[in-house]
Amino acid sequence: MISTSNISLSYGGRKLFDEVNIKFAPGNCYGLIGANGAGKSTFLKILSGEIEASTGQVLMPPAARLSILKQDHYAFDQYTVMETVMMGNERLYKILQEKDAIYLKEDFSDADGVRASELEAEFAEMNGWEAESEAAILLKGLGISTDYHAMTMKELRSSEKVKVLLAQALFGNPDVLLLDEPTNHLDIAAIRWLENFLEDFKNTVIVVSHDRHFLNRVCTHMADIDFKKITSYAGNYDFWRQASELAVRLRGNERKKAEDKAKELKDFIQRFSANASKSKQATSRAKQLDKLEIADLPISTRKYPYVQFDQKREAGKDILSVQNISKTIEGVKVLDKINFTLTKGEKVAFVADTDLSLTTLFQILAGEMEPDSGTVTWGVTTSLSYFPTENSKYFSGKEATLVEWLRQYSEDQTESFLRGFLGKMLFSGEEVLKKPSVLSGGEKVRCLLSKMMLSGANVLIFDGPTSHLDLESITAVNEGLIRYKGTLLFTTHDHEFMQTLANRIIEIKTTIVEDTVSTYEDYLDRKLGM
Repeated sequence: MISTSNISLSYGGRKLFDEVNIKFAPGNCYGLIGANGAGKSTFLKILSGEIEASTGQVLMPPAARLSILKQDHYAFDQYTVMETVMMGNERLYKILQEKDAIYLKEDFSDADGVRASELEAEFAEMNGWEAESEAAILLKGLGISTDYHAMTMKELRSSEKVKVLLAQALFGNPDVLLLDEPTNHLDIAAIRWLENFLEDFKNTVIVVSHDRHFLNRVCTHMADIDFKKITSYAGNYDFWRQASELAVRLRGNERKKAEDKAKELKDFIQRFSANASKSKQATSRAKQLDKLEIADLPISTRKYPYVQFDQKREAGKDILSVQNISKTIEGVKVLDKINFTLTKGEKVAFVADTDLSLTTLFQILAGEMEPDSGTVTWGVTTSLSYFPTENSKYFSGKEATLVEWLRQYSEDQTESFLRGFLGKMLFSGEEVLKKPSVLSGGEKVRCLLSKMMLSGANVLIFDGPTSHLDLESITAVNEGLIRYKGTLLFTTHDHEFMQTLANRIIEIKTTIVEDTVSTYEDYLDRKLGM
C-alpha cells in the first residue's frame, strides 16, 4: 500500500495540491484523472520521490518496492535490452552485477567466497534465477522478440524503446506500479496484452491515461484531482463519470433550493415587516434567513467544451470515389493503388501500421497534396472540412486575437457571436484576446474544431483529433461526432472513438488489406485472433 499525509505543493504562487490525504490499496488499479494542468504527472512524481512536496509525506512500507514507467528514451542507450528490463528491479540488478564482478576476480579470496554466498542467497530469495525468463516473457508479450534482447537500446526505434521501458516498469512484480500514459505509441496488440496483464496484477497500480477504454478495462477505482484535492471513487471511468455528473447536479439542486428558500423568506420579510399583526412572523423569518447557509459551489477545474457539427445541406448518396491512388515520399512508397468508394452517412475509421500512410492519404483527399498517380472524385453535393495532424500553418497569420482568427471562418462577423462561440470552446474573458501563435497544443485543437463547426460541412476528415486534448474535451468531441449526421473519415489511437463512431474499417499497408463493414472491436478480434 502507498498513501499520502497532508501533501501540498505550490508552483509560482499557484497551489496545485492542498493537504491531500489518500490511500492506494493493494489489489486495486487507480486511474488518476483530472483536467490538463491539474497535476496528474506531478503527483506521480511526488509518489515516486522525484519531486518533493511543499508539505506532507508519502507513506509506504519500508520493504515495499515502487516502480515507475521512465519517460527518458535515451537514458539506457548504452545498455542491452535485457539489461534495461532487469534494471527495473534495482536491488536485483545490483546483486547480479556484484556477484558477476566477484566471480571474474583472478585472486578470489575467502572473503569473496563469503560475500558471494550471501549474494547468491539473496539472489535466490528474490527469484533471481527466473529473472531473465520473466523479462523475456514481458518483452514477448509487448512484441519484442529474442532477436532484440542482446541489442543496445540506441539501436532500437522509438516505438520499440517505449515497449522495453514499459517491460522495465512491470519487471519483478513491484508492490506499487506507477504508469504515466503507458499506451502511448503502443500498437493494438501490445495494448491488449497490457490490459490483460494489469487485470491480473495483484499489487497496487496507479495509472494516468487519456484512453477511456483502457481506463474502463483495467481500473477498479478512479482517483480524481479537482479542487486541489484527490478523491477516490470505486469503479471504472464510465462509472465515475456518471457518479460525478450526478453529484454536480445534486449540489446544484441543493443550492437552488437554498436560494429559492432565501428568496421566499426575503419576500415575506419585505411584505410584512411593517405589519404589526405579522411582525412576529417576519422576525421569525429573519432569524431563519440568518441561519440559512447557501454553500458556494467550488469552481471545478474540469470543463467540457460544447461540440456540435451541423450540416448546412445534406450531401447526395455518392460521396467519394478513390481510384488507384499511389504516393512515394522520400523514396518510400507509402500508398500503392488505393481504391475505395464512400456513400452518404458512412463513418469510416482508417488504420495502418504507420501514421504516415494515413496522413498522406488524408492530405490527398483534402486536396493538400497531389498523388503520384490515381484520381480522387468527390460528389458534386459534398462540402469538406479537414482536421490535420500538423496544424501550425493555420496559426502563422497576422491575426492579433483569437476573435480575429475565428472571424475569417465565420459568416456571422459580429464580436458578440464570435466571443460567444469561443466561450463554448472554453476561451472565456481575456483569453479570446490571445495571439493565435502562442496557443498551446490543446487550445489550437479547440480552435480548429471551432473552424470545422462553423463550416457546416457534410463531410469531415479527422487526422488524430484527440491529440493534446484532456479527457473532457475528448469525450465532448466523441459525443459531438456520434450526433453528426454527415459522412466521417477519421484516424485515431483512441479505442473508444473507434468503437463508438466507426461503422466501417479500412486497414492500409501501403495498399488496402482489409475493408469491412464492422465495429472496431470485431475488427480487433479478427486481427488478433481472439
